[in-house]
Amino acid sequence: MNETTLPPSDWPELKPGCVWLCGAGPGDPGLLTLHALNALRQADVVVHDALVSDAILDWAPQAERIFAGKRGGKPSAKQADISLRLVALARAGKRVLRLKGGDPFVFGRGGEEAQTLVQHGVPFRIVPGISAGIGGLAYAGIPVTHREVNQSVTFLTGHDQTGEAPGSIDWEAVSKGAQVLVVYMGIKHAPVIAAALLAAGRPADEPVAVVSNATLPGQKVLETTLGHMVADIATARIEPPAILCIGRNVLMRQALDWQSMAAGAAPRDLDPLGRDTA
Repeated sequence: MNETTLPPSDWPELKPGCVWLCGAGPGDPGLLTLHALNALRQADVVVHDALVSDAILDWAPQAERIFAGKRGGKPSAKQADISLRLVALARAGKRVLRLKGGDPFVFGRGGEEAQTLVQHGVPFRIVPGISAGIGGLAYAGIPVTHREVNQSVTFLTGHDQTGEAPGSIDWEAVSKGAQVLVVYMGIKHAPVIAAALLAAGRPADEPVAVVSNATLPGQKVLETTLGHMVADIATARIEPPAILCIGRNVLMRQALDWQSMAAGAAPRDLDPLGRDTA
């Protein structure tokens, strides 16, 4: 067990009968916030997702662990049941930590769980976390914004509440208006997403990065293009969890792949955007 302790301060108290909805970050335990660590140290029970590792849960040795993971295509607890379980635990006088990968309010169903707590009069606190669509790309050496590339970024989910490709997205509007696209949970429906963007006018040679197991030792990064993305994902055998990033900012990885450089590699291109620096 890791004996990490918090420095003295007026840290908030996780009280009996209260639920904290907390983001665990994209995977690397070092990317937890101090508020998350504080919650882990106090909790009586931790209700956690599939993407929360034992290395993080081990910071709560006193707590009961309840698995409530939802993984696409696999048997999963129903969201309503998870939300009501939080209510029941709080009403039993437990200090409840609901620990979710990334940020609870970024494609994490945290809003739904918070609504249920409000409806049942259960006090709660929101603890944001680092979202994989930002932190995971940073670990891959890809800035989600770069002044020479984009002044906006659009975050999308790769599936809706039914598990199918999202049908409410205006792909033509997204294609024309989004300089950079970051797609969460997009592997399963990558063929649909790629086809929709190409049909809406997105260029086939646009750079794409697929980052799986972001920030973890098994992180894998595929650099490809929109036109070749689907075939290359299959060839590289990329599996969820993964983030898709579509845009010219992906080119910056050629200069900013800091993990490879830490292992001794040189940047592939000091100016991958091809700017005139004279």
